[in-house]
Amino acid sequence: MSKTDLDQLAADLAYFAPQEKKVARSPKEERIIAGFEEIQRFVDEHGHAPRQGEDLDIFERLYAVRLRRLRELSECRELLTPLDRQGLLAGDVITASEDKGKIDLDALADDLKDFTGGSDITELKHVRSTAERQAADEIAQREKCEDFEKFKPLFKSVQADLDSGARITRQIRKDAGFLKTDIRKGEFFILGGQVAYVAEVGETFKAPNGQSDARMRVIYSNGTESDLLLRSMQRALYKDDTSRRISDPKAGPLFSSEKDDEDLASGTVYVLRSKSEHPMVAANRDIVHKIGVTGGSVEKRIANAEKEATYLLSGVEVVATYQLFNISRTKLENIIHRVFEPARLNIEIKDRFGHPFTPREWFLVPLFVIDEAIEKIKDGTISGCKYDPESASLLEVS
Repeated sequence: MSKTDLDQLAADLAYFAPQEKKVARSPKEERIIAGFEEIQRFVDEHGHAPRQGEDLDIFERLYAVRLRRLRELSECRELLTPLDRQGLLAGDVITASEDKGKIDLDALADDLKDFTGGSDITELKHVRSTAERQAADEIAQREKCEDFEKFKPLFKSVQADLDSGARITRQIRKDAGFLKTDIRKGEFFILGGQVAYVAEVGETFKAPNGQSDARMRVIYSNGTESDLLLRSMQRALYKDDTSRRISDPKAGPLFSSEKDDEDLASGTVYVLRSKSEHPMVAANRDIVHKIGVTGGSVEKRIANAEKEATYLLSGVEVVATYQLFNISRTKLENIIHRVFEPARLNIEIKDRFGHPFTPREWFLVPLFVIDEAIEKIKDGTISGCKYDPESASLLEVS
């Protein structure tokens, strides 16, 4: 048989040759590789190998310790060299004796079980995570506010504004953009169930990671204060699902035909006039109005008015609408109904099943007064106002 025939036979037989089995790695080797890949991701993100230094992030310091140990252990170098696309293992091997006394990272290294012990290299012992340290710092820095009496009226005023609708609370946006938003002096937030007031913002400085930061004085409604960093407060607001930013009453109207790019449309205040032939409604048709708030289409909301007792089982006419942004619809509706409570229509009708029903959102009030009330909600002066049926006007009550 010629050499050419033998080569052809070998090629044909190669098709049936068993595939090379993938080398199985032990759990220990998998952990070593996973730990090395974390270091590689750090280098990809930051453009340099992890460094040692007490002013650096604890995880960069730990990665530096880990890389040193990987260089020291021949079994790790042998395992990881084929994966070392960044040349991280090519550095000089640093022994513990050479490095002793220069920095305090050996104490951190002791918190990592070495590879021969069989423990997960990525597991930290007796070392708090960054998040835990930040949370502990933020809590620990709270102390009694000695001059709280000076700030107490501010918190009372904010609460009154929230109750009246002059201020609103906005959900903290859970995106990277928020972390770039400055927290300014004089602003109010809700954090950890407390209203937080930014009383002072110090000079801006560069943090070790290159980002701008500032030390602040923050007063809380429970009479405590803290001097946490601006970015620490941003992180705390971001992580707290119940956190809110409290609006500035001078920031502009809550209702408008145009919305800001950061505004979130919340719904519409609508005013309806009934076509019912009920004697009381017919006799006062020009001043009998239903006032409500909806998050959807007003037209869809009233599409079946003739079949719903809340609409007096009659058709309705839309006489006014006001678009609203960034406000609680329920709270707004409660404010409006509280103001016009003295003029609530006292009427009982039978629903389509013959059961008695008393509608709650109809009021004997002129449209121009409703317009005035909306304007007062816009400018924050609705607090303490109530409708007076005798004078057909809004009056301030003590």
